[in-house]
Amino acid sequence: MKFDIDYIAHNNRLSDFNLYVKVIVAIGLMVATLILDNLTLDIAVFVLMAILVLGVARISLKSYIKFLTIPIVFAVITCLFLLFFFGHGELIYDTGLWGIGITQSSLDLAVKTFCRCFACFSCLGFLTLTTPIADILQCLHMIKVPVIFIDIALLMYNTIFIFLDQLNTMRNAQETRLGYMGSKSTYKSLGMLFSNLFFRSLDKSETLQCSLDSRCYQGYLPVYKPNRRK
Repeated sequence: MKFDIDYIAHNNRLSDFNLYVKVIVAIGLMVATLILDNLTLDIAVFVLMAILVLGVARISLKSYIKFLTIPIVFAVITCLFLLFFFGHGELIYDTGLWGIGITQSSLDLAVKTFCRCFACFSCLGFLTLTTPIADILQCLHMIKVPVIFIDIALLMYNTIFIFLDQLNTMRNAQETRLGYMGSKSTYKSLGMLFSNLFFRSLDKSETLQCSLDSRCYQGYLPVYKPNRRK
C-alpha cells in the first residue's frame, strides 16, 4: 500500500497543482460537512471528490476503492451499532431479540452518520491521493504547525508502512509453510504472527532511534520544500 499511495500521489494530473488550493478545498469541504447537518451536502461532496479524483486527476477506480475500503468498513460497523442500539420512538423493524430493533430516529442517525463519514473520507482521499507527503508536511510547516507534530507525522508515516511490510513478509512465510490450512493451525499462526510482530516493532523502533542518533538528531527533521508550479 505504501508504494501504491506514493506512486499515485506523484503520478496524477493534480500532483503539481497548487498545494494550497487543494488543501483549502479538501479541508474546507470536510469542515462544512462536519458542521452542517445536511444530507444533500454530504452526497454532493462525495460526488465532487469522486469527480476530481477519478475524472480530473485520472486515478484508477480500483485504487480509489482500495483507499476507501478500510475506513468505510469501520464506518459501516459504527452505523450498524447506531442503527440497532440508538434512537427512540416506535419500532419500524423488530428483530425479536431482547427488544432490539430499528426506530425511525436511529435509521436517520445511521444514514446521516454514514453519508457524513463517506464525504469526509472522500475529502481525505482526494488530498492524500493527489498530494505527495512532502507537500503536505510543507503545508503544515507554512501554517505554523508545531515542529514536533510534523516530525511525529513523518515518523508515523514511515513506521506504519514498515509495520505493514513486516506483517506481509511474516504472513507470506507462514503461508508457504501451510500455516493456514485448518482452523487450529490458523489460530496458532495468527497468535505467533501478532506476538512476533510486537517484538519486531520494538526492534524496529530501537533501530530507528539509533539511526536518528547517528545522524545527530536534534529534535527537528528538515522538511524538503518541493518546487511546485504556482
